[in-house]
Amino acid sequence: MRFLLTAINSKFIHTNPAVRSLQAAAGALCQHVQVAEFTINHRADWILEQIYRCHPDGIGFSCYIWNIEMIRALLPNLRKLLPDVPIWLGGPEVTYDAKKQLSKLPEVTGIMVGEGENTFRELLTYYCNGGTLSDISGLVYRDAATGEILETMPRTLTDLSALPFLYENLKDFDNKIIYYESSRGCPFRCSYCLSSIDKAVRFRDLALVKKELAAFLKARVPQVKFIDRTFNASAKHAMEIWQFLLENDNGVTNFHFEIEAALLSDEALELLQKMRPGALQFEIGVQSTNRHTLQEIRRHASFDKIAETVRKINSFHNIHQHLDLIAGLPYEDYASFAHSFNDVYALAPEQLQLGFLKVLRGSHMYEMADHYGIAYRKNAPYEVLYTKWISYDELIRLKGIEEMVETYYNSRQFTNVLSWLVPQFETPFAMYEALADYHEAHNLFGIQHSRAGKYENLRNFIHSLNADATHFTKIADNLLTYDWYLRENSKKRPAFAPDLKPFAEDIRRYYSNTHKRLIDSTDTKAKDTIRTLYNTTHIEILHVTQDISGNWHYSEQGIWYLFTYEVRNALDYNAMCQTLIPDL
Repeated sequence: MRFLLTAINSKFIHTNPAVRSLQAAAGALCQHVQVAEFTINHRADWILEQIYRCHPDGIGFSCYIWNIEMIRALLPNLRKLLPDVPIWLGGPEVTYDAKKQLSKLPEVTGIMVGEGENTFRELLTYYCNGGTLSDISGLVYRDAATGEILETMPRTLTDLSALPFLYENLKDFDNKIIYYESSRGCPFRCSYCLSSIDKAVRFRDLALVKKELAAFLKARVPQVKFIDRTFNASAKHAMEIWQFLLENDNGVTNFHFEIEAALLSDEALELLQKMRPGALQFEIGVQSTNRHTLQEIRRHASFDKIAETVRKINSFHNIHQHLDLIAGLPYEDYASFAHSFNDVYALAPEQLQLGFLKVLRGSHMYEMADHYGIAYRKNAPYEVLYTKWISYDELIRLKGIEEMVETYYNSRQFTNVLSWLVPQFETPFAMYEALADYHEAHNLFGIQHSRAGKYENLRNFIHSLNADATHFTKIADNLLTYDWYLRENSKKRPAFAPDLKPFAEDIRRYYSNTHKRLIDSTDTKAKDTIRTLYNTTHIEILHVTQDISGNWHYSEQGIWYLFTYEVRNALDYNAMCQTLIPDL
């Protein structure tokens, strides 16, 4: 017996913890289980070929909104090639109204409903040793003799501490993100989220969690993403894990958590302030700052409290914060969304994600869609098209703004030019709106722009705003150059950068004097050559300067800036930069 558990991920770096948890939970029967992972970027025909070449005796697909359409397209051809092989589905995309789902998929043998570890182990036992499907809880299946769709007893919730560790061989996950689960369920009832259905929050034993986190730390994996729906639903659970990570930090591994910021206590913040810069990353769902909207979607956390917490964490300069907004929610029109955007932008998170409402079957939002006048796409990911409050035209416009935020803000490659540019507009939203309008007018959407191309597009936009103001455009060009060299010591100089030729001899002399001082000192870099210094640093002479409030101004006098690439900000990866008074 060879049962093939198949995952189609959204990106190569992703892994699917669900299929691996099923494999691990198979226990003594795991020798009969093989995992195959693909991505939605693979050709469907190629995936079909790979599954066929495995010669499976049973197939299981892990179904989500990002892969269900591809899976549905594979099923008819898979059934023709493997007519006698049972095909099972599982995952959130097929768990709700499983009978109806199965009736639409004649190629499918059955669906594992809900948490699948124990269900899959019993199903595998059935195929290996015989038995009766009707005795296995958590199944919806098609009777082989009559074709009737049958449903067994619901599966009880899983004891997380009884589940085996998924990552016994971490070498299999090189260059992949590690996903880890220390709890299941969510105490909140957000109307758009399927996690609200399972309000029974369960936790994995902390002794096990610490042992498993120690394995990640020992292996020095780059990132571990906790998939707990609300990691700090239990303050005690969260604090113990954060304390363990503080005490055992390896200086490398980053841990990502989805948290409710309003739940963080002063004690938690005191602990978080001690973390190594870059050790933690928080994702915080704000979704909206419209009180009527928040009430309607059953989110009761105070935005004022969230904002206070986010600002405190920002002041620590050690934790990357990712804040989310959702467009298309009830009672949120275009102007209200702009207000929510400005509220969140003012908190200066490292990332600001503009998402669009997905109307998921089984959610309260799905049940209320007609009441709210929500029209959404027929196929996955069931994204909103319009509502009573916001039109399709307005959502299209927000899509353009989303792309501008992703390209220019979330990349962290334009931090200084944006900090100067945004205040030139009435609001941050107005700036990104104007930038999106510029891209639309100049047919810049739908093109894969190079890094240099993105800088040129932003420069052209800025110049179009105030082309007659010499200082305005000079500040823009200087700050674009500043941001360009913050990220990398580019060998190809951008076209908009100021001319350094008049300073070439002074720069050469500076490096020569610096090298002599290193040789004469006991510094560990004494053996560095001038070539090494050139490769690991860069000097730029710019006509901009920053005041104590962080505001940029034009300077008639050229300011020397030294970029050091061996020292980088852990939150945005930009190089250390300092002003110089060169000793020439």
